[in-house]
Amino acid sequence: MAPPRIESYRFGRMVVDGTAHTRDLILLPDRVIGNWWRKEGHRLIPADLEPILEAAPEVLVVGTGAFGRMTVPEETRRALEEAGVELVIAKTGEAIRRYNDLRERRRTAGAFHLTC
Repeated sequence: MAPPRIESYRFGRMVVDGTAHTRDLILLPDRVIGNWWRKEGHRLIPADLEPILEAAPEVLVVGTGAFGRMTVPEETRRALEEAGVELVIAKTGEAIRRYNDLRERRRTAGAFHLTC
């Protein structure tokens, strides 16, 4: 199975492999988890990453929203580093470009905030 591919994005909407999503989502190397919400809203904490850590990607691309409102605190960065996961953080538009570039070459996951 090919890793999920992001076909398009605009504020509040992302199309992945032909399916439109209007809520935040996680892309794992073998599946999509829709309707993703973080325990602390716009702050990404290690507990939010459980399915990602279980999938053991080489790289996690985090899309922080169109305006970069979602934050990735140091504790989350450390948890990923300890798990051996490289972290890429960018506003969602740029994060999508990075994710699509990496997904065919490395075992890549994505966590995307679709709005602010």
